[in-house]
Amino acid sequence: MTNSIIFRIIGKTKGGLPLEHEVYIEAEVETPPAVEEQIRRSVLAALEGEGVDVPCIVEVCVTGDAGIRQTNLDMRGVDRPTDVLSFPMFELSPGEKPRQEWADPDTDKVLLGDMMISLERANAQAEEFGHSPEREVCYLAVHSVLHLLGYDHLDEGPMKARMREREEAILGKLGIAREAP
Repeated sequence: MTNSIIFRIIGKTKGGLPLEHEVYIEAEVETPPAVEEQIRRSVLAALEGEGVDVPCIVEVCVTGDAGIRQTNLDMRGVDRPTDVLSFPMFELSPGEKPRQEWADPDTDKVLLGDMMISLERANAQAEEFGHSPEREVCYLAVHSVLHLLGYDHLDEGPMKARMREREEAILGKLGIAREAP
């Protein structure tokens, strides 16, 4: 199953001017409209939460474990499924924002990068962690946008702590708090 859905997301710059981001969602597996909406809302919240003030495009592929496993193998040499993969177009540092001069001249928007989410893995992790599938999908989308914006969690120290802090702040603005076990 492959269907592409475009969401035009209207946000505002810090100066209050209109800002339009686009999220392209391709579903390789059955994806309920509510999940697409959760992804859309989460991507926008992450871009707004990080103060991205130029119009961006984020491409999302919703797949299952088999699809993400193959991409993980092809792109990273890791032969196992994972929850989310992020493919940034730019090498940013945390807090660094994309610049308008990076925009595609045809769209006048910056292609920030691609993400791939395994809906199968998201549902399994939600059950494993004792929270809702909604929270897990939103978390994975926010997590991936932060990777597109230069955040990482390779260490167990300050980089990971800073990323986790940003994730929770953005999810909090969406009204999605960490659920008690």
